Amino acid sequence: MTNAPLRWGIMGTGGIAGAFAHDLRLTESGVVAAVGSRTADGAERFADKHRVPTRHSSYEALANDPDVDVVYVATPHPLHHANARLALEAGKPVLVEKPFTMNADEARDLVGLARTKDLFLMEAMWTRFLPHVRHIRELLPRLGDVVTVTADHGQWFAADPAFRLFAPELGGGALLDLGIYPVSFASMVLGAPERVAAMASPAFTGVDAQMSMLFGYASGAQAVLTCTLSAVSPTTAAIVGTDARIEVDGAFYAPASFTFIPREGERSRFEYVDEGHGLRHQADEVALRLAAGETESPLMPLAETVSIMTTMDQVLAATRT
Repeated sequence: MTNAPLRWGIMGTGGIAGAFAHDLRLTESGVVAAVGSRTADGAERFADKHRVPTRHSSYEALANDPDVDVVYVATPHPLHHANARLALEAGKPVLVEKPFTMNADEARDLVGLARTKDLFLMEAMWTRFLPHVRHIRELLPRLGDVVTVTADHGQWFAADPAFRLFAPELGGGALLDLGIYPVSFASMVLGAPERVAAMASPAFTGVDAQMSMLFGYASGAQAVLTCTLSAVSPTTAAIVGTDARIEVDGAFYAPASFTFIPREGERSRFEYVDEGHGLRHQADEVALRLAAGETESPLMPLAETVSIMTTMDQVLAATRT
């Protein structure tokens, strides 16, 4: 960790920005120093609610604030690329809310810029940094050869054309907002798929309301993943190997408990609880890497983020054929 807490600047004032500001108060690695919004009123409301000392009425002002050490981009999906680019051009390390960008081309552009400028950049896939997921990664060698990964993420949202998940102009749809979690989980275990098949059902606005995905890997393993914005699903996950399997409780992408079940012998139960929303762990990871002078995290490397966005592109392409 750094000796002094990192001074975070938050770009955006939506729900995830508020959750991040709340969870930063649970860690010693950082504080919210400033917030930036497209309007002065938006910045003022957020700052008052979350006790943020500095408020900016533009993203440009936040990116160029000399009292901000690192920027968290929490704007709607279609703005991630431009907003992260703005912060990188200003010389700031950046944490970008998932999905990292709208497509792989945008992701590659940001990664290239960060590397050219020798700046830290990371996708805010907060699940990667949760204690139960770190433990699961340690147990993977005990599973034998992984045969199947399953994961689902379903939530119910009232049909409102102005709500961001239904609005095409805001990057709506189940895949980008909800499906990113199962896709990233499968990537963590199996890497990039060799084959991608998908089926989508549209919402009334034309965005994908439900997506089912089947990934095939060179090893012969498969991933079966689903997401929907039309119903509450179990939101569980499983990693099935030749020697054992891991079953993760719902919601698997948030602080959760899990069971390790060997093919022979006694199962082991691992209980995890976490204070807050679980977002503080990614903030600690950013602080740890910056203190070490590193420009990316080995737990969420930039090459994998680009690979995941490539897979998401392939999923969408598969639904159009």
